[in-house]
Amino acid sequence: MPQFRRYLGIDYSGAQTPTSSLKGLSIFAATTAQCPIEIQPPPSARKYWTRRGLAEWLVAELRDGPPTLVGIDHAFSFPLRYFEVHHLPPEWPNFLDDFQRHWPTDDDNMYVDFIRDGRYGKGAERSGSSRWRRLTEERSRAKSVFHFDVQGSVAKSTHSGIPWLRYIRQELGERLHFWPFDGWTPPVDRSVIAEIYPALWSRDFSSEDRNSHQHDAYSAARWMWETDAAEQLATHFHPHLTLNQKTLCQLEGWILGIS
Repeated sequence: MPQFRRYLGIDYSGAQTPTSSLKGLSIFAATTAQCPIEIQPPPSARKYWTRRGLAEWLVAELRDGPPTLVGIDHAFSFPLRYFEVHHLPPEWPNFLDDFQRHWPTDDDNMYVDFIRDGRYGKGAERSGSSRWRRLTEERSRAKSVFHFDVQGSVAKSTHSGIPWLRYIRQELGERLHFWPFDGWTPPVDRSVIAEIYPALWSRDFSSEDRNSHQHDAYSAARWMWETDAAEQLATHFHPHLTLNQKTLCQLEGWILGIS
């Protein structure tokens, strides 16, 4: 029997500001009875989703909605080396607060590059090296969360998205399980948010008339839907890691679907 009733695949974007209409921000949803369809933003003057609008929509949908698995295409945390260099306690909730204080990328008119350039925030006090990689990035060969300005980079998406994870967590509290930070086994009947890497699955499905952002979101929603229908999600919630590695990855995070 499937664990979830709905599956949301989100291709994220770190472009412009949290209130900018972004073509690169795409959402597809599947249910136990319906294959993935694109979710349009609520009616407004903006044609596409904004990061703020997405976060507020997720809070409303997940507060009283059915158990939902949400996959978002950006990192949820940083490598252990970041915590060591900046003398931070190994606690993910504390990391969210500390990061938002230094990188307030959830402010309405804030660009990631404004903080990178030192015009706002205190990003220089919480910087990292592109040589630092999380264990999940080493396992999947994904780029570092600090590898900016290269094709396929998720650095901007990550730096713009983490404060919104904090917002969602503050709004929903125990109604929502952030995997694997809140534990490797999500409770039954609770919605879950997990990091995804659509490149793992996008080649498995025909793109039809979707652009690359739409297809990434579609592929994620479809993989989650099909995997849960096959009752295989539990396997992916427990990747092949030692006990010490699991402890590390409850700080660094893990990409759902990497074994």
